[in-house]
Amino acid sequence: MSKKTDENSTLQEQVEFGIRKRFHKALFTPFAKGINEYKLLNPGDHVAVCISGGKDSMLMAKLFQELKKHDKFPFELTFIVMDPGYTDVNRQAIEDNARKLGVPITVFTSQIFDTVHEVDSNPCYLCARMRRGHLYNKAKELGCNKIALGHHYDDVIETILMGMLYGGQVQTMMPKLHSTNFEGMELIRPMYLVREEDIIKWRDAYGLKFLQCACRFTEENTHCRPDGSSDSKRMEIKELIRRLREVNPYVENNIFKSVENVNLSTIIAYKQEGIVHHFLEGYEDGKGVPEE
Repeated sequence: MSKKTDENSTLQEQVEFGIRKRFHKALFTPFAKGINEYKLLNPGDHVAVCISGGKDSMLMAKLFQELKKHDKFPFELTFIVMDPGYTDVNRQAIEDNARKLGVPITVFTSQIFDTVHEVDSNPCYLCARMRRGHLYNKAKELGCNKIALGHHYDDVIETILMGMLYGGQVQTMMPKLHSTNFEGMELIRPMYLVREEDIIKWRDAYGLKFLQCACRFTEENTHCRPDGSSDSKRMEIKELIRRLREVNPYVENNIFKSVENVNLSTIIAYKQEGIVHHFLEGYEDGKGVPEE
């Protein structure tokens, strides 16, 4: 065994041992809880674990590998990486990290970056939508019935606030979704309850280096994200949450819980399956909001 191979094997073993011991409570426990609470896995599932090159998706791959060792029920994993036009340096970085961490990736290519390169209006959103379509298509081709993305708890609460403050709507990033364009396919987010600060601690504990953004222009800027949102907007929201936490240490949990505790009797209007419902519907028949 060469020295380089031995070093890589040692890092993989250290990371896997860390997930079982040092980071078990912070990472594996909320990962498993999210899967159980939101029923993200079923016996016989074949999951395409989508790796973008960032810390979140690579950790998700390692957590899935650990879960597979528990052998609670049969399911299959395929780790896929879509190359939408990475620079040679970025693609090599992803492949090197996968090899060092013992993640057997299947890489396929697309020309998404070329397609969105000249788009002026929200290219990040278009890129994210196109990438997801390619991931669904490849996953289905490989016999998978689910794709797993690495969005975490902080992504969820930031999305809630971004929707309210910038979109004028109350919505959240769902833990799982049925695909509308690929019949029988489902999107799951197993990292839903994992905190970003714990992911960063895991990354730094092993000196791991990941891509910050799945964009061809990572070297030039970091203004786009894999979910199509603006990094500058995300940073504003992160800073807002940080300042709110100084006053109320429970603010993050309260934001998360707010979309689990929606009282429709106190909502002016809401939309369901594309249909808007208003509180005045049935109000004259005494079905309105009871007096406080």
